[in-house]
Amino acid sequence: MEQSFLRLDRCRMRRLYQGFSIPFLALFLFATYTTCATAAEPSDKVDIQALVRHVDNLWRGTTSHADMTMTVKTRHYQRKLTLEAWSRGMENSLVVIQAPIKDRGIATLKVGENIWNYLPKINRVTKIPPSMMSGSWMGSHFTNDDLVKENTFEADYNVSLTFSGMRDGQKIYEITALPKENAAVVWGKVVMDVIQSSLTPTRADYYDEDGKLIRRMTFSDFKKVDGKIVPMIMKLQPEDKPTESTVLEYNKIEFNVSVPQSFFSLQSLKRRH
Repeated sequence: MEQSFLRLDRCRMRRLYQGFSIPFLALFLFATYTTCATAAEPSDKVDIQALVRHVDNLWRGTTSHADMTMTVKTRHYQRKLTLEAWSRGMENSLVVIQAPIKDRGIATLKVGENIWNYLPKINRVTKIPPSMMSGSWMGSHFTNDDLVKENTFEADYNVSLTFSGMRDGQKIYEITALPKENAAVVWGKVVMDVIQSSLTPTRADYYDEDGKLIRRMTFSDFKKVDGKIVPMIMKLQPEDKPTESTVLEYNKIEFNVSVPQSFFSLQSLKRRH
């Protein structure tokens, strides 16, 4: 009976993590807040590094707690997950499925560049090996590698301001990121549009090494949270599968909450369920 149950949950985990090797700037993006250049400054005075850090920090504070809905649409199925997530700085993240019931309690813990999955029904923790880093995260178009690379983006890429002006009826900054020499990264180029007035992203395009557009992330439903204008909806669209998408919607997000370092541990992960 126990072996049969174990096989069942292994099959469920394969369904959660199989599929679409279409690596994103990341579910949690990056961390430490740095005051950004204001939109009133001329484009040649924009501190591009500060601008990137500001955008990266929109979904994070020193700590954060969020309730989210993730809707995944593929050619084969459509599924909706209710997620609860915590973060602490750039290194620590925990995401737990709250619904549907059959997947409730399945969790992903990230500490540094290490990721573990947890199956509460069999009280089993599995570390994600390097061979599975390009695999789908929770059945979505995000990958395990997306979660890990979130805290190395600035270290792995050179960023520059490649456009400042009107686009689609609003003033934007266009940021282009190119990988540094010998950086172990997936993308050949990442291009992001940021609204000048609110310093919020509207679009991020991801290209391969040959300059081919692979996927696009769009941001919408902007709301003010803790003094920051935050996009509450993010949509990831693979370029070669126009009918597929993953939409992540923040139902609630709060920053600088009480989340101790010990919260992000394997022992804590097991105790929580």
